Amino acid sequence: MRISDLDILIIPGLGGSGPDHWQSRWGQKLSTARIVAQEDWDRPRRDPWVANILREIAASTRPVVLIGHSLGALAAASAVAEQGGAGKVKAVFLVAPPDLDAPALNAGPIDPLFKEKAPQAALQVPGVMIASRSDPFADWAFAERLADVWALDLADAGDAGHINAESGHGPWPEGLMRLAGLFAKI
Repeated sequence: MRISDLDILIIPGLGGSGPDHWQSRWGQKLSTARIVAQEDWDRPRRDPWVANILREIAASTRPVVLIGHSLGALAAASAVAEQGGAGKVKAVFLVAPPDLDAPALNAGPIDPLFKEKAPQAALQVPGVMIASRSDPFADWAFAERLADVWALDLADAGDAGHINAESGHGPWPEGLMRLAGLFAKI
């Protein structure tokens, strides 16, 4: 499918995505993309976050691709699972989903329901999960297990940190190439 045939919903994680983050850049660059707004980026509550994603999916007029980063990837997967896989969502592009038990995360403000209600089965849509071997919030073994459970293709970003602006991923052209590859499959 072409980008113009899709509604692209971008779902940032904890703290939102600043102007230098690849998600913010993609939101400006991709003509049919929009960022799913959340009421509180710094004190995320799972059910309202997922409800906002589901509302944006329902409001979409074209097939949907969800692009989630970090906690936003977890929320996107939860939204797909709640809608039962079938429906408007045609694919997911999930980057650096966190292990909420990772010591570096110190999940203080994160609602425990993100973990308790995380999908435990295949998402029933095609997708790619991109993970780093040096992500402080999820080790490679966690990413492998999660991609297996959700039945997603796992792409190895190498030693790329958390794949955000702080790890040098502002424009992130490699990510856009992977996204184009996903579009070609749907």
